[in-house]
Amino acid sequence: MLLVSTISQLSNRLSAENRVIFVPTMGNLHEGHLSLMRQAREYGGCVVASIFVNPLQFGPNEDFDQYPRTLDADCAKLHDLVDVVFSPAVSEMYPVQQAVFIEPPSIANQLCGAARPGHFRGMATIVLKLLNIVRPQVALFGKKDYQQLHIIRQMAGQLNLAVEIVGGETVRAPDGLALSSRNQYLDEAQRRESAFLYRTLQHIRRELIKGMSCFEALEAQAVDDLTARGWVVDYVSICNQMDLQPVTHNTQEGVILAAARLGGTRLLDNVEFTFN
Repeated sequence: MLLVSTISQLSNRLSAENRVIFVPTMGNLHEGHLSLMRQAREYGGCVVASIFVNPLQFGPNEDFDQYPRTLDADCAKLHDLVDVVFSPAVSEMYPVQQAVFIEPPSIANQLCGAARPGHFRGMATIVLKLLNIVRPQVALFGKKDYQQLHIIRQMAGQLNLAVEIVGGETVRAPDGLALSSRNQYLDEAQRRESAFLYRTLQHIRRELIKGMSCFEALEAQAVDDLTARGWVVDYVSICNQMDLQPVTHNTQEGVILAAARLGGTRLLDNVEFTFN
């Protein structure tokens, strides 16, 4: 495994490669990230992982400065899984103040976008920059960040990027909590409570599959149940997988999306479902 920190170093390393598979991350890696690396290896070719905490996707009151930077530990985990780790400084990715941005589709202002204005603008901009730098044939992103994956797929399709965007399944702890770098912010009591979010989404899924069609009532009950246990809920939404718009009686493939806070930690989760 080769660790590089500049675009020129990366370009030199990849110049002779015929096939590149890319997994972008912000580091502080856990098993969810590592599962993406293993999935990337199945595509053949040179596997590149990036580690970059992108300031453009953090709001002024969010945790950019506190976000864990664990490069040495991350590289140890990646040593036998990838061929190249690209870990640039902020000055390498933004040598001048960024004045050109990707404006994501309107869905970026809903769900997580409603609570984090500008987040998806910064995310889409850095993803496009990284794809232009690495030039992979395949790029993998986790399904846990479902809205992010949806926006990246739209960007790649509408801008005719020569890359296949692949979603990796969410990896969970034994109690169902979706793995996330931010889980480490939870104290012991919050960690025990945190699995309730997944159980709530699973309950909605069972009700939908049984034939429950009062979608708004299911969403509202979930918000009430979480709030009663001390959660601060941003949203619980039952959506179409295709466009992340509210589910209708004609929907075939749906997804239940949620974001809520325990203390100062914001947790995301989602569960896909199919109507029979």
